[in-house]
Amino acid sequence: MMLTGKDLEDMGYFEAFQQAKEIDLNDYAEWVEEKMLTTGDKRFLENTMGLIGETGEFFEKLKKHKRDDTPLDKKGITLEAGDMFFYFIAILNLLDIKLSDVVKENMKKLDSRQKRGTLKGSGDYR
Repeated sequence: MMLTGKDLEDMGYFEAFQQAKEIDLNDYAEWVEEKMLTTGDKRFLENTMGLIGETGEFFEKLKKHKRDDTPLDKKGITLEAGDMFFYFIAILNLLDIKLSDVVKENMKKLDSRQKRGTLKGSGDYR
């Protein structure tokens, strides 16, 4: 049985997030680790396939919104984005990469590209 946004709302799922002020991403990464069900190569495969699957669900909601000209399901998209983020963080944890390092390196890279006028184009080292 698939839960709907209404089901989750009725269960109080969203209340904890509405009450939360700011979430520390390091705490979140530790929280993700507490949810892992597998280890080693099996975990890597599960987390990778989970990220791919959740990304598909995220874009499926956007596709239906555009194709069917229906209202944007922001709550549903938010839930799918959360699932994507969960698996992304799980993979970073497995690889021993901190999200803060990913963000810092990305900002440095894009600032450098902007200064050099190479935001457009292709290639990692442009």
